[in-house]
Amino acid sequence: MTSPRLTTSRQPLRLLQDRVATGLITAGGVGVLLAILAIGIFLVWETLPLLAIGDALALTTLTPLAWGTLKAALSALLFAIPVALGAAIYSALFMSARLRSRIKPTLEMMEAIPGVVVGFIAGLILAPWVERHLASALVVMIWLPLSAGLAGFCWHLAKTRLRRRLPLCWAGLWLVPWLAFMVTVALWLTPWIEQHWLGGDLRQLLYQRFGMDYATRNALIVGIAMGFAVIPSIYSLAEDALADVPKTLIEGAQALGASRWQALWKVALTAAGPGIFSAVMIGAGRAVGETMIVLMASGNTALLSANPFEGMRSMSASIAIELPEAAPGTQTYHLLILAALVLFIFTFLVNTLAEVVRHRLRRRYRQLGSMS
Repeated sequence: MTSPRLTTSRQPLRLLQDRVATGLITAGGVGVLLAILAIGIFLVWETLPLLAIGDALALTTLTPLAWGTLKAALSALLFAIPVALGAAIYSALFMSARLRSRIKPTLEMMEAIPGVVVGFIAGLILAPWVERHLASALVVMIWLPLSAGLAGFCWHLAKTRLRRRLPLCWAGLWLVPWLAFMVTVALWLTPWIEQHWLGGDLRQLLYQRFGMDYATRNALIVGIAMGFAVIPSIYSLAEDALADVPKTLIEGAQALGASRWQALWKVALTAAGPGIFSAVMIGAGRAVGETMIVLMASGNTALLSANPFEGMRSMSASIAIELPEAAPGTQTYHLLILAALVLFIFTFLVNTLAEVVRHRLRRRYRQLGSMS
């Protein structure tokens, strides 16, 4: 046993170590806050000359870039939110614990894939394939959710013995061959549909009837690629929020006569709503600030168009391309700094809102826990 004198002699050293560690942690936190504040002050200071001039014509040059940024973020979220939230709901509330322990870390590791790799694959592989098989790509995007719903409907009508062999908690595995078969059928039937119903060429039909041009790298490609990159962030936060919902709430709703779907829709999603909202906001912040995927998969054409088959140019991509060549003090330089300031403010507000909502969720769970 350690003698009391030795223990007493070590106490000042331990107190000194605790104080040093606390001081380093505090200094690190304060340093991060000061760095963020310094970035904001620098951006505002460099933008003041442009704002002082009040050149409205110069400010309108940012409009196509702002539209391209919103267009890219919206297309990515339209692709990522249904997939990420669906995966989070199934993983947190339906999947078996054994399968969840393997699937969730794998999906979260997708977030470590660099954006430049995703943009490279989207620009050099995905974009040319979609250009050659536009009808097939659109049919697959529409048919996959419908085929998943069809599988659920068939499972609901199946006999009890088949349900036991294909349990819902393992649907993440037995759905894979079904979806692969549905994709194969869609790819096989699409050329026949395009030939007989769409005049043989969907791109030409879109141009003749709706005046929609098609660019190889466009908003559709950006939405798929950036949505793939945003899915892990939304999934991880939404899954944690749904998994933290007290099981007593769902069990109590079912005990009062609610079905499993009613308990999910009216109880679980309502309780986890702030956390899900926080996940979507953080995903939106990443989509707005993404640079390499937009740079490599969008074509970098500054257009004010809602056509999903035309290119775009975002603020972050413009900063990456033009800032190295912009001379300090010029109008182009100040415009790029203004674009950086807009992105900074938007990202800061989105992350702050997500954090506020997350704290609200924690307080709600504490109140529910104290009541139970």
